[in-house]
Amino acid sequence: MIWIRNPPSHSTSDWIPSRSHEPPTQNSMNATALPIEPSVAHLKNAYSGRSFPEFDLKRLLHNVFHPKGGERVAILIDLQDTSHMKDYAFLADRTLFIQHHAYHRFFNQLRAGVMKELGFQSVALFAYTVTGGSNLDLPSECVDADGHTLSLENDICAKHDLILCISTFSATAPLTAFAKQYGFRGATMHGMNSTILATGLAVDYDNVSRQAEKLRLGMTKADAVEIDFSVAGQSATLRLELGQQEAQKSHGLCRGGPDVANLPAGEVYFIPTDAYGEFPMRYSDGTLGMLTVADCAIRSARLISGNQAIIDDHNARLLADPMIGKLGELGFGTQELPPCGKDIQDEKILGTLHVATGRSDHLGGSITPDLFVKRSNATHDDILFSSTKTPDIDVPQARLFRDGRCHVVIERYGPSAYLKSLLAS
Repeated sequence: MIWIRNPPSHSTSDWIPSRSHEPPTQNSMNATALPIEPSVAHLKNAYSGRSFPEFDLKRLLHNVFHPKGGERVAILIDLQDTSHMKDYAFLADRTLFIQHHAYHRFFNQLRAGVMKELGFQSVALFAYTVTGGSNLDLPSECVDADGHTLSLENDICAKHDLILCISTFSATAPLTAFAKQYGFRGATMHGMNSTILATGLAVDYDNVSRQAEKLRLGMTKADAVEIDFSVAGQSATLRLELGQQEAQKSHGLCRGGPDVANLPAGEVYFIPTDAYGEFPMRYSDGTLGMLTVADCAIRSARLISGNQAIIDDHNARLLADPMIGKLGELGFGTQELPPCGKDIQDEKILGTLHVATGRSDHLGGSITPDLFVKRSNATHDDILFSSTKTPDIDVPQARLFRDGRCHVVIERYGPSAYLKSLLAS
């Protein structure tokens, strides 16, 4: 993982947005300018045949926020080199598909009429330097289309009512902290691709909220969850204690006070109070490791197959900063969505589950960046188990213990009869 240092802070409190950069219309972009995305056509699940309405930005923003009128809107993207924000020069790089979607499907459409239809006062696009990790602190500065360097807090967070962050890495944790401090509402949509736009962002979030609530009510106040794993002829079980806590839901609606929605949404989640046992992990290069858990933290990893150096590096990082291994979340997907190859949507699919390491303050947990040896270690990393992300790891069963009863909730990446009965109620 690459860590990028935040740039030095400069005072820009008197910044005034420029009107000199009118974005080109979609019609002015020829076919060769379309972004280049990795194909996900090979990824299929039980919901791949489901049909969705066409993506509609006005419908999405109205559905999520119920705008009050007069809001000032900021769209944040991330770039390796923020000098390419000037005059929207980043559009020349067709591999930046996330940033292209932010520009064409959000910024451009807002300026073309959606802003007026929703009663927004203004909309502007800004870029900050890529953080290099999930939910790391955001840089102190960003850049506008004139190439001006601005303060992310003073010029963006303090002066806008709605902030949409469409980035490479998730910014939900730091942006949620800023929302509470400055009073704005927002949404994070990292990893955006065409499948997400056509499916996960095309749904009715009132319905997503209702479905998530049905599952939340049937899972809340649980004592514990046990997850069985099978990989390469080995079996393991991870038990997570939940202490009868109130289950939470990520449902995509952000209509009240300061808050940040994570889109696509559709999840029931818990903050573990303890965890122990073992579970397998598939690393980004395909290496498989078995992780030992005690006292709610990953303590060590051992090789199942693949590259021993990957395992050695993981163990070295756990030794250098034990907070890296802290388990801060257990989540279950609630939506009938096709896979898109990005965890932001694939973890919301019904029948999937994930555990997450690292900071949990944005979820109501107590793991904050100051507890890590270095703040650059304070990521929130989801470890997703699904039929497409971890096909070589099976989850024969996940069980939830509640009210003195044991409920099977997942069987081989499918919702159990118990979850289906909750959704049918």
